[in-house]
Amino acid sequence: MQSNRNSQTGRRLTRTSAMVNIYKMKVNATKKHILKALQDYGDHLSGEILSEQLGISRVSIWKHIRSLKEDGYVIDASARGYRLVSSPDLMLPYEFPGLEERIHYFPEIGSTMDAARELARKGAKEGTIVIAEAQAHGRGRLSREWLSPKGGIYFTLILRPRISPAYAPRINLMASVAVATTIKKLFGLNAELKWPNDVLIEDRKVCGILAEMDAEMDVINFVNVGIGINANTSVPQFVKTATSLKDVLGREISRKDFLSVLLGEIERQQALLMEADLIEQWKKLSGTLNKYVRILSPGEVIVGRAIDIDTTGALILKERSGSLKKALAGDCIHLREEAPNIDMGAVSRQ
Repeated sequence: MQSNRNSQTGRRLTRTSAMVNIYKMKVNATKKHILKALQDYGDHLSGEILSEQLGISRVSIWKHIRSLKEDGYVIDASARGYRLVSSPDLMLPYEFPGLEERIHYFPEIGSTMDAARELARKGAKEGTIVIAEAQAHGRGRLSREWLSPKGGIYFTLILRPRISPAYAPRINLMASVAVATTIKKLFGLNAELKWPNDVLIEDRKVCGILAEMDAEMDVINFVNVGIGINANTSVPQFVKTATSLKDVLGREISRKDFLSVLLGEIERQQALLMEADLIEQWKKLSGTLNKYVRILSPGEVIVGRAIDIDTTGALILKERSGSLKKALAGDCIHLREEAPNIDMGAVSRQ
């Protein structure tokens, strides 16, 4: 009997959760239609016309307008109707037409990766996106803290690729190529890729990418790709290893426009995930190849010149002895030059 009651309770909670999600989607869809109508019209649009267009009451229109104001939209309300004055630079679901149902938005969250992992384990579809304006406990590789104040772009994308787990590192390459391409397309900046998952501008990190996989022996259940971009944040000048788009450009950017273009670029690059063209694009954008590097891998340190990446995304190094070494994962440190005091080769890490 206890088991049946628990099962019934679980089903009720599932139904309640589903109903809440459906309600949120309907609210977001209505907000989207109101915003589009106000944007397209440009002048005051009466509540009566909005009510007729959307098939809802004028009271409901007023409530949605009030909700949009609470989100940060400046909307002039008068006897003539409603007029959109300005929009906030927030990454709200209805700012991305066609993607609203896929987006889970949070003004602040512990970690988009944690939320995405829970969603993925519950069966969230390919392409589900968790977006946050700020993260309290953002993290990068090896569980390092990733500072995530307001002004940045932080999101995690759930993927369910039908590829062998051995090729999962290509997803990092795909995401980093998409970010660098977006930066070039929008701002004309030459962003470089640092193996395995960083994007640099002028040798300073502007974006970090973290991919977490849930897989069995030969099947990937899901890969969550977390992307953190220093967009409208300011990096102190004494920090020589990081920068932001705002600092480089000398102005703030539209984060929602950037994210919109980036999501489209990721989708385009996904189609090339198992193609040779993806590897070639990464090589052209690479700031790691032909540099002397130190790779800190679990149990091993490899020092040598990065000469290539293989089809799985592993970095190939040429040691001083002339032998080739492959790094599947690890921290990559760019060395300024091959100096006599650099111990070239592989050594064990205690």
